[in-house]
Amino acid sequence: MKIYTKTGDNGTTSLFGGTRVPKHHIRIDSYGTVDELNSWLGLIAGQEIPEKYKDELQTIQKKLFTVGAILATEPQKATLKNGQERLNIERIGSDDIVSLEMSMDSMDEELPQMTHFILPGGHPAVSYCHIARTVCRRAERKTTILYENEPFDTNVLTYLNRLSDYLFVLARKLSMDLGVKEIKWIPEKRD
Repeated sequence: MKIYTKTGDNGTTSLFGGTRVPKHHIRIDSYGTVDELNSWLGLIAGQEIPEKYKDELQTIQKKLFTVGAILATEPQKATLKNGQERLNIERIGSDDIVSLEMSMDSMDEELPQMTHFILPGGHPAVSYCHIARTVCRRAERKTTILYENEPFDTNVLTYLNRLSDYLFVLARKLSMDLGVKEIKWIPEKRD
């Protein structure tokens, strides 16, 4: 099987269910941004970081494939003519959200209290976390636009929201683990 199909040469692509839409459609933009996020997570997991976080990131990457599949399926085509669901996969559930929260709580227990905004950076792994966090926020913005027009399971929105928080806490935890000093943003006062 060849990787190229030539069916998208006219600027359209196919959703699950066969509907063709422009490649700039908000649905494509949504799951495309989730795909971009997934790639950044792979880059973070490839850094010299504790195995625990590599394992968590791989689990999250799998969940993001599920998110992408949900976003690539039009609600009106989610159910087949025989009554079965088009996507025969485990969905994003409240347990997935709780898992992110528990991981954040565990990391947060070891971190100093935050008193100021922190400048992103200090180490490549930390910077990649911050880039992934901002891509996650963009994915969240895109999916909320899609949700306003064609609602889907709200657990997807919640998962992306929690994931951006997770990536921020992971950046802080990796800073601590790697001995990187967090640089606080302290705005200069006007005279």
